[in-house]
Amino acid sequence: MEFGWEFFAVGIPAIIFGGISKGGFGSGAAFAAGAILALVVPPGAALGIILPLFMLVDAATLKPYWGKWHWPSAKGLMIGAVPGCIVAGWLYTAVDGDVFRLLIGIICLAFVAFQMSRALGWLVVPLMPFSAPWAWFAGLISGFTSFVSHAGGPPAAVFLLSQGLSKTAFQATTVVVFWAVNWMKAVPYAFLGIFTWDTLTASLLLAPFALIGAWLGVKAHRFIPERLFFAITYVLLTVTGLRLIWVAL
Repeated sequence: MEFGWEFFAVGIPAIIFGGISKGGFGSGAAFAAGAILALVVPPGAALGIILPLFMLVDAATLKPYWGKWHWPSAKGLMIGAVPGCIVAGWLYTAVDGDVFRLLIGIICLAFVAFQMSRALGWLVVPLMPFSAPWAWFAGLISGFTSFVSHAGGPPAAVFLLSQGLSKTAFQATTVVVFWAVNWMKAVPYAFLGIFTWDTLTASLLLAPFALIGAWLGVKAHRFIPERLFFAITYVLLTVTGLRLIWVAL
């Protein structure tokens, strides 16, 4: 892997954006960082680069939200994520990189379609009482999509929105859940060869920018309108998703 200007031109803003999303906006759009990075490096390498950076962001953002999460929801999502990661790990050994480009591209466009449908009132997530089986199912999907593209946020968000949590409880729950899920992924990533000296070097080079993004995200949680942040996110994910699907096909 070469660390030329293209890598830094794409990687630095991508990981800052991912840190902001994880630190302040419920983690749902943070996977854009990995999707964007997959435009300039192989999908497997993008997974290996992003995971240590997201774990660093998790560590930096746990303290500001400590104890503010909804524990039944967090526990249910974590339990469900275990089999999701196992299934995704098996799939990773069975398919090639273009399949993952296609999956990531589809997830990008599906996320945008879901959020736009909610914003326009075409889709309403009804409030419902907490259900452990529903939490496990949402965790299963989150674990799978998190493993293959670091995109576990959207399925978890659908479940958490149905619980009617406050903005801060929602954010805190996603922080602790994906702190746990990312640790679940670390060992399989190592055994599958997703981590290499190149990916770890790239993670080290981008680490300061991940921390900058996390710090900005915690601040932005209180000051930046979510509408503006997600409007930018939708544009980025639409362009990225279409490009990844084109390359894969």
